[in-house]
Parts: sequence; C-alpha cells; structure tokens
Amino acid sequence: MSNSKVYEVKSTILIIDDERQIRKFLRISLSAAGYKVQEAEKGEEGVRVCLSIKPDLIICDLGLPDIDGNEVIEAIRAVSQVPIIVLSVRSDNNDIIKALDLGADDYLVKPFDTQVLLARIRANLRKMAKLESGEPIMTVGDIMMDTLKHEVTIKNDKISLSPKEYKLLKYLMSHVGKMVMHSQLLNELWGKAHEDNIQYLRIYIGQLRQKIEPNASNPTYIITEPGIGYRMEKL
Repeated sequence: MSNSKVYEVKSTILIIDDERQIRKFLRISLSAAGYKVQEAEKGEEGVRVCLSIKPDLIICDLGLPDIDGNEVIEAIRAVSQVPIIVLSVRSDNNDIIKALDLGADDYLVKPFDTQVLLARIRANLRKMAKLESGEPIMTVGDIMMDTLKHEVTIKNDKISLSPKEYKLLKYLMSHVGKMVMHSQLLNELWGKAHEDNIQYLRIYIGQLRQKIEPNASNPTYIITEPGIGYRMEKL
C-alpha cells in the first residue's frame, strides 16, 4: 500500500506588489527556499487571486497603484485568516500600527533582510498550522500528517499526494469523527463557485482512498454519508 515516491506539497505564497524588481527578487528567494509563488501587481487583483488560489501566506505592499494595501488587508480579512506580512517603505509607527490593527500578522520595512523575511514566513506558517489543526502533527489510525513539513506517512512510509489530495486529507483529519458536507469540502478545495460540483469531490475522494485505505473498495478511514458528505473515522 505504501508509495515510496513522494510528491512535495509546497506552501503557496502570494506576493502583492507593484514593483517588478521586488516581485522578481522575492520570487527567486522564495522559490529557492522551497515555496510556490503567485504574483499580483495591483490590490484588487491581489484580492481576486487570494480568493481564487487560497494561498498559505500573503506578502503585501501598502503603496499599490489602485487601492491602498490597508484596503487589501481589510478585504482579505473579511473572508480569510491567511497570514499577511506587510512589506513596505512606510516606517512610521502609525502606519505599522494601522496595518496590524486591520489584520496584518507581521510588518517589515523595505529595505529588508531576506533571512529575516524567511524566518517571519516560517513563524507565521507554523502559527497557522497550529491554529488549523490544534497541533502540527495529526494522526488517525496508521496515518500521520506533519503539517509543517507537508508530509503524510502510513506506518512510517511516506505516501505520494497531489496538493488537492493533501488539502482534502488535511481537512478531513482536522474534523475527524465529524460529518463534513459536500459543500464544505468543495468550498475548501475550489472555492464557493464550485460548491455544486460534487463529481470533482468524488474523483478526489476515490484517488485519496486508493492511497490511504487498506482496501479502497471497502473503506475504513473515509466513510461516505450518502447525499450529505464524508466522515473521517477514528480508528
């Protein structure tokens, strides 16, 4: 049942900054550190991309060409608790306090030290992983998920999961023993626009069962609640 080939699930970071050189520098630095990077050069675009891809963390400038970065923070905070790190030339304490009060998790002033930024990213991802799961490591039966390393093992053997499969398993393990509705899972994986696309979910549940169940045709971990959703069993 184990699969020695491991699919590395990278944390996705969204950069919202209108300076092309800053975005390029961040993209190179973050990619080298093992992160997947998405970019937006305007505030409204950044909000749309955030809602679409659901990044693990956002780096946001305040001086954007269409709307102020503080408006971006407010818009994102209305729908998501994704960690937001402000990266701005504004160094006045009032600017820093305002951004943090609006919902930013951290604030760095340009020019910045790359290693400090990477440390702040790691710290915020750790904090979010603990908030989401209660603990960075979750176990259900023989399945163990390390949410910091983005690794899943069964009886200590690493298994290969696509990003969607990993996110689906993480959500189910975070709600172990509870029935989760189709709409909840579809919204978590693809957003509100796909809440009715149950066939998407069935395909991924089937793929996930093939990888984690001792017998996929008679599942013991992921139980179907007909017409309602799925439940991750406590074993």
